[in-house]
This record gives sequence, structure tokens and C-alpha cells, in this order.
Amino acid sequence: MKNIQAKIQTFAGAMMVPVILLVLVGFFVGIGSAFTNYILPEGSLLYKLFSMITNMGFMFMGNLQLWFAVAIAFALAKKEKGWAAFAGLILYCCFASGIGCWASLNGWNAETTSVEALISVGYTEQAAMNFNVLWTNAIGFFTYDMGIFSGIICGILAAAVHNRFVDTRLPAMFAFFAGTKFVIIMVALVSVPAAIATYYIWPFIAGGLQGITRFIGESGLFGTFVFGTLDKALLPFGIHHLIAFPIEYSSVGGTMMIDGTLYEGVKNIMNGQAASASATGYIVRNFTNGRLLFQLAGLPGASFAMYRCARKENRKKVASLLVPAVFTLAMVGVSEPMEYTFLFVAPLLYWLVYAPLCGLCYVLAEVFEISINGTALFFMIPNLFQPQKVHAMAAIWLLPLTFVVYYFAFKLIIEKFNLKTPGREDGDIRLMSKKEYNDIRQGTQEAADAEAGADSLEERIIEALGGADNILNVTCCATRLRVSLKDENLLAPDEAWKEYLEARGVVHVKGSVQIIYGVQVQGITTRVKDILHMD
Repeated sequence: MKNIQAKIQTFAGAMMVPVILLVLVGFFVGIGSAFTNYILPEGSLLYKLFSMITNMGFMFMGNLQLWFAVAIAFALAKKEKGWAAFAGLILYCCFASGIGCWASLNGWNAETTSVEALISVGYTEQAAMNFNVLWTNAIGFFTYDMGIFSGIICGILAAAVHNRFVDTRLPAMFAFFAGTKFVIIMVALVSVPAAIATYYIWPFIAGGLQGITRFIGESGLFGTFVFGTLDKALLPFGIHHLIAFPIEYSSVGGTMMIDGTLYEGVKNIMNGQAASASATGYIVRNFTNGRLLFQLAGLPGASFAMYRCARKENRKKVASLLVPAVFTLAMVGVSEPMEYTFLFVAPLLYWLVYAPLCGLCYVLAEVFEISINGTALFFMIPNLFQPQKVHAMAAIWLLPLTFVVYYFAFKLIIEKFNLKTPGREDGDIRLMSKKEYNDIRQGTQEAADAEAGADSLEERIIEALGGADNILNVTCCATRLRVSLKDENLLAPDEAWKEYLEARGVVHVKGSVQIIYGVQVQGITTRVKDILHMD
């Protein structure tokens, strides 16, 4: 089970790679459309430039499956990541065209799958519509409309084939086709059975997804509460993206026709509404606006509770820990640094109090019809250009209410159960010296003095991981450094990571470790790889 959990966590981390494009979509579409719809006269130079920006956003959004195929293959590859990304691209094109080719051999194409053609051969209107929505035209190929799932499948397959065959050696006569080139040959061959199998299997999966959509739609506020609670409850395991992404970027989150274009997933629908001059607001049930409440008010309230519960002599140090985390949370919406501040010392507080309260925030945002694009201050910038589409007056009183509820809930639980949140014990928030750290790692004062000096954080991280020879692979997600290890026993103690190596926390998985660093983790990962000469 631990091996399965590790693989799921690695996959969830890979899902974060194409997220930068999803962020760009909101900015490009939201700001570009505001200028072309309401500000600039049609035909002017600026109008044309902002039209190009808007079109780029829709280009990103309309080809999500392609970006996921490339990015996941890149992220899951253990070496030669550039070739793996190329393999993901090749596999996706072969996969999509293969499904269309097999479908045409069975009599299905763009004409025969139209609603009118299906009704003419005996389908009922509802059955014809259900069958018609299975199909689309993706980057020029007639194929199944699988959304991001086709990209996910191709990314995983490409990475698996790449990792299996990247070191393949062939006789001298065929040496040119060995290694990375052999991977490209294999992904093309693998696409054939994958496309044929998908042709027969996907209609059943699509039916299941439609069932999930109906459950979410028909369960109302209960479904919203379950989604919001699970979104936070699964975060410590690193797989919360697997719950959110299908809702946000596939038909599981619903569909909407906007200005003649069908959008799937709540994020895509909101981007479509941002681009539409006729839209008067964003959808209310978008499974994201609840984050507005706990990111801008709930977690700050919890932070204030931890500050108040700390010893008076420790409060300045606690504030220095919590204020930057709250600022990061409010500006860019990265909540893990704040959440891990109390998760590791009070897990029951996290799962039994915090996660359900977050679920309740999602419900309140839906009940009071808060409708806004973005839930962190930086990502709310496009709203400034289209304020008429924002409906968030209820937030004026919901935000202070949320702050108060989180504050008293956390304060009550912390004091009643004497939870060791930051500042409630001596020594739990001080920085460990390098001498103390080396004493822990090596057990000798001499080793500590020898290693003392100006080593960079990344060099010390490598040392704490057991040295370069103990590291198999290094990746990261939005806030975590993820490392596969040969021997977990060589890993530094958790206390050293949190008190000396600037980490927020440590998650142990069999054969690997996740170090929580917050939004600066990407730079740390890059520099660690540079030192290790990876990629």
C-alpha cells in the first residue's frame, strides 16, 4: 500500500506541471477580453494585440489534453526528460488519430455521429445526443472527447515506456535506433493497442463520469461540502489534485454553452464567461469560491489563534513564522506552508476541525452566491477589468465571520487539548545551529566544525538526504520537494529539516520523502538538480 501511495503522490505531483498554463489562461482571457469587449474600439492596433492575447488563452485551454500528455511524461520520466516529453507528444498524436481511424473503420466519423444522422438510423433523440457528445475534433483529429483524461493516459503511458526502454541497447547495425530513439518507436507501437482498447472502453468510462456529474449536480450542498472537505483532507497525502482537476477541467464539473462554444469544467466555463461580452457574471457553483473565505479569513483567523495561544515571550517569533505564510496565502493562494504549521503537531485538529470548516466555506460561498474569478489577491486582478461580472457582496460580512469562527475554533481546541502549536513550548520555534545539526547527523563535534561554513541551503539539503549517492530522483510540486532515496535510514531527522533546513514539514513515504518548502520549492529543486547534475 505504501508503494501504491508513493506512486499516486508522484503522479499527483506530475499533474501540477501544466498548471502554469491554466494560470495563464485566466490572465490572458480575463484581461484580454475585458479590453476587447468593453474598452478598446474594434480595429485599433491595441484591440488587435489584446485579441491575440485572448486567443492565446483559448489556445491553451482548447488543447489541455496535449499539455497534460507532454507535461506528465516529462515529470514522471526518471532521466532524459526532454525525450520523454517528446514521446508524450508523439504518443498523444498517435493515440488520438488511432481512435479516429479505428472508429472510421467501424463506420463512425464527423458526419455519421451527428445527431441528425444518428436519429435517421434509429437512435432516439436522447440516445443520439449522448452518443454525439462522445466525439470531438482534437488538434485536427476526429476522436473521442476525453478532455484531460486522454492527456493523462498518454502521459503515463509515455513515461512508462520511456523509463522501460530508455537504456535499451541494440546490435551495432541498429545502434542508431537505441536508447531514446527506441522509446519513440515503442510509444508509436504502444499507441495502437491503446487506441483500440480505448475505443471500446471509453464509452463505459464516459457513462460513469456522467453519473458522477449527475451525483454532484443532484446532491446540491452536500456534494459541495464533500468536495470541499476532501479537497483539504487529501492534501497531506499529495493527491488532492486528483479530486479537483476533473471538476475544474473536464465534463465532471459540468458543461455550458457560451456564445456557441461548449465549455467543460468549472474553470473552463468561468474563462468562457470572462471572454463573453454577453455574460453578466460567473457561475456560482464553481467549487472554488469557498477558498476565498478560508484563504483570506479562515487561515488568518487560525494563525491569530496560534499566536494568541503561544507563550508571551515566544509571540514575536511565532509572528515571524506565521505572517509570511499568511501573506503568501493571501497573495497567491498557496496554503500548504500555513496548513503544515499545525498539521504535524496536531493532525486531529487538521482533519476533524480544519477540513470540515473548509468544506463549510465552500457551502457558504454557494449559498450566498459569491461569484468571482480567482480566490487569491494576485489572481483576482482580471476582475478589476470586468467588475460587472463579480457578485461578492456577501463576502463583506462572510470574511470577518469566517475569521472569527476559525479563531475561536482553533483557540478552543488548542487550549482544551494542550496542542503543541508553535510557541507553546520552549525550543520549538528556535533555529538550530549548524553545529547542532551536524552533531545530530554525524554524532561528532569534529565533523560539525569541519562542515561549518558557507554551504548553500541546497548543498545542505543534499547532505541531509544522505548525500548525492543516496538520491535516485528529485522532483517537486507546488510546495514540496519530492525525493526518491536508496536508503531512508541516511535521512536527517525531521527536527533538523524543520529547525535548521528551513522546511515547514516532512512527509515520509516508503522509498521517498517529501519536504515542504512552500512556493520557493521550484528554485530549490532546480539548484539541487544543478548540484547533482540531473537533467
